Amino acid sequence: MSIENSKSTTGTAIRVKDPCPINGMCPVCIEDCNVLCEVGKGALRGREVLYPSPEHFGKSTAASNKDYFLDWSHFQVMAELIGAKGIEPNPDVAFFENVDIKTVVGTRSKNPISMSLPVHIAGLGSTAVAKTNWRELAAGAAMAGVCEVIGENVCGMDPDATYSNGKVQNSPDLAFRVKSYTDFWDGKNGRIVLQTNVEDGRGGVDDYGASKLGVTVIERKWGQGAKAIGGEVRLNTLERALELKSRGYIVMPDPEDKAVQKAFKDGVFKTFERHSRVGFPDEASFLEDIDQLRGKFKNVFLKTGAYKPEVVAFTMRCASKAKIDLLTFDAAGGGTGMSPVTHMNELSSPGIWLFSQVMACARELKAQGRFVPDLSFAGGFINESQMYKAFALSDLGEGPLVKSIAMARGPITAALKGKHFAELAEKKQLPESFTSLYGADPAKFFIKAEDIAAKYSGKALGKDVPWGAVSLYTFFNERLGEGLKQLMAGTRKFKLECIESEDIVALSEYASKVSGVETLDARAARVMKALL
Repeated sequence: MSIENSKSTTGTAIRVKDPCPINGMCPVCIEDCNVLCEVGKGALRGREVLYPSPEHFGKSTAASNKDYFLDWSHFQVMAELIGAKGIEPNPDVAFFENVDIKTVVGTRSKNPISMSLPVHIAGLGSTAVAKTNWRELAAGAAMAGVCEVIGENVCGMDPDATYSNGKVQNSPDLAFRVKSYTDFWDGKNGRIVLQTNVEDGRGGVDDYGASKLGVTVIERKWGQGAKAIGGEVRLNTLERALELKSRGYIVMPDPEDKAVQKAFKDGVFKTFERHSRVGFPDEASFLEDIDQLRGKFKNVFLKTGAYKPEVVAFTMRCASKAKIDLLTFDAAGGGTGMSPVTHMNELSSPGIWLFSQVMACARELKAQGRFVPDLSFAGGFINESQMYKAFALSDLGEGPLVKSIAMARGPITAALKGKHFAELAEKKQLPESFTSLYGADPAKFFIKAEDIAAKYSGKALGKDVPWGAVSLYTFFNERLGEGLKQLMAGTRKFKLECIESEDIVALSEYASKVSGVETLDARAARVMKALL
């Protein structure tokens, strides 16, 4: 459980084991204490303590460590014995490897997008951890046959980008991100998606992506679950801070201030903050914007955050009227780069609550005969059981409305881990406990290396195909994909569209109250007597 005055995300601690329950301070705070708690570190470093430890920026991801007392573990998947859906109920064919986990997003679009499995990488933009590992992430996603979203602010943050009259004319970084995906794309499964925010719109990123880079799918961004104040990154040079301010970004402290420049050079602080402006969407302008985008792109997505229930309803209404191909809601708690710790812990609706609000809106839209967009959810998903429960909870009688789960931290960790262990192998620094189990050769300890080498015979593993891409592909296909197949076989649902609300039960009255899912004991009382 999170202690208010001590957080691993900010690198703070307390001196004693029994803090004050009200605020997390030591019951006796002493003058000569050398431990930096939230209050003490905040007194020394100020705004730096609002964020995950700055020294790890670019080499880490961060998320909430708050227990919301309701999560996906409070639901249980129900196994089946009698019959099967999506396959012949024959012991010789109803084997988990025959489960079909392919999905389609934009099912009512003129250009539906197929994916090899129902997961995709959510928007990863200008934050350093995404840029540093982009080649691994893009190649791995394309190899797995799923979509990857290029997040916001890439062009604006590209030091080599050229602008004319405030509009981007060339961005080597954005071009690199698109090519990193298309180099491994099979031309069928998944797409590279361009996400744009207020700054991107002003900078002409839409037009550049469509006309110069051949991107066919765009995602408008209204917000995210990790924060509600716009994108933020750290800048470690004065020159970079001045450059981005000249491009119209908000940079703090002001890099043009001589006193600030001196303080930075003297080492008083080591990084500047770059902030993005937030948008204020209204229905009329949004619908007009979507019409304009449809003239340039084959598919239009929308990504939003975990705002209050009124905004959830507003978003669903707008997405319905605009006939958005895929609408992604991002629940509170997640994060990839520089999100304020308090935002991740205390701001916005956590997953189950947000999910339930969205489904209530979807149910009402359906009852009125209005368009219900295909849905995706983000917010801390990392395994197949969470995915299955989300699919089941989104069934309104015709199969799941959720067509894909959006992940960010999970894929980044998968790519980072593969990249790191390959580097350790090259330096001959792998832990003995690891080599004794899996060996010291990446071609051996990456369990899918041989298959990938055969599939991409003209590309060298570790060079043309980065090891981080191999590990991401393995995580998606061999871990999530196979795990989902096994779980679906256990419920005797052999196609994704066969998953239904009856497949899950709530394990507590509160989980049932929030979600509308029946408790296991209530279900037992309802169905068992009639079958005896």
